[in-house]
Amino acid sequence: MKQKELNPIPIYRYLDAEGEVIERLPGWTEDKDILLGYYRNMVLGRQADAKAVALQRTGQMGTYPSCLGQEAISTVTCALMKKEDVLVPYYRDHPGLMVRGIPLSDILLYWGGDERGSSGDHWGKDFPNCVPIATQACHAAGVAAALKIRQDSGIAVCALGDGATSKGDFLEALNLAGAWQLPVVFVINNNQWAISVPRRIQSGAPTLAQKGVSAGLPSYQVDGNDVIALHEVINEAIGRARSGKGATVIEAISYRLGDHTTADDASRYRSSDELQQAWGKEPIKRLRTFLHHRGWWDEQQEQALIKDVSQQIEQEVQNYLNTPLPPVKDLFDYHYANMPPALQQQKQEAELRAAGGQSHE
Repeated sequence: MKQKELNPIPIYRYLDAEGEVIERLPGWTEDKDILLGYYRNMVLGRQADAKAVALQRTGQMGTYPSCLGQEAISTVTCALMKKEDVLVPYYRDHPGLMVRGIPLSDILLYWGGDERGSSGDHWGKDFPNCVPIATQACHAAGVAAALKIRQDSGIAVCALGDGATSKGDFLEALNLAGAWQLPVVFVINNNQWAISVPRRIQSGAPTLAQKGVSAGLPSYQVDGNDVIALHEVINEAIGRARSGKGATVIEAISYRLGDHTTADDASRYRSSDELQQAWGKEPIKRLRTFLHHRGWWDEQQEQALIKDVSQQIEQEVQNYLNTPLPPVKDLFDYHYANMPPALQQQKQEAELRAAGGQSHE
């Protein structure tokens, strides 16, 4: 018996790596404000990302996961959501968080080890960053179930990496979303690397989107460096969830241009040639070229944007550095209703040490 083809899921793409149009464009692309908005936020995300890495390297912040090269997926996803929707992010969604109204200073605060960075009023109903792998997929399914039971008009959007699709939490969430026809969209950011494990040996599935098919969910692949393709696929999935037609799985294919985190050194396990090829497909240059061809962007606008973004980031960094540290007792007070004696002793010792003064440095 001849084996059938196991990869029936095509990849949606409108722009090639050089920013040239390769498919007939949808009508909304005539609205330059949408595309310029995407571009500005992606540039902001990239510059903010570089600053965050610099803060960590100079001892002013903790371990940080870069989003370098993945700015388009997070930006487009969050731009298409409504305020009443619920974002369940993973730890590389910094550009999208800023679209959702989270100040960069809060993002820096969180990665500086201060939980107040994920608890401000501007977070609304959105969830905080999820550092454990794939646990947020079950949270998103639960949120979607609650929204459906309450007949709420909002939907849930869950972001996760390619490595998360190998976890049971992800598959359990897909099964529930399919069985209950939940209003949730799963956006897989396939950046090709689960820390040091390449995509080709993470799973035997030809595509990660196919994992959604097993749960009875519409599942798509899209070029994660092409904002137009992302807009089309994600917008359709959000509309499907909002109209009561159930969940969707989207595999957005990108590449992690940086290290896994600032505690990693990717040069130890991947070649410089592969990295160089990936830089040739990155999303910001691709969109900038398209905007230039349309006559909607020029070098003067680029320089003005870079200056504006730099000033904005510097102000947010100062807001972060000037935030007084929380009292050290916060490390102990919320774990137990009745604190064990050993922990009480540690708390007293920590408070004595903290009395000598603290700072972000």
